[in-house]
Amino acid sequence: MNSYHVKKGDKVKVNAGNFKGQEATIVAVLTGKDRVVLSLTGKSDRQLGRRTVKKSKANPEGGMVERSVSVHVSNVNKVADTKDKE
Repeated sequence: MNSYHVKKGDKVKVNAGNFKGQEATIVAVLTGKDRVVLSLTGKSDRQLGRRTVKKSKANPEGGMVERSVSVHVSNVNKVADTKDKE
């Protein structure tokens, strides 16, 4: 099992990729793929987390849907909380 510098519930800043510069909270850690699922905050001007999906039984129309975003664990840095410093 891999050990990571972040865990579920941590506040992070994305330092690479499509969401560079965004602050987010980690919803889940996908250890098999070395990725973290993020809940992005504070960006209502852009539609973040929209993905194209194929037609299926669960989604017969297909098209654009809102989904959580995942990025590689190396592309996030933990943001220091003020509580941690005290």
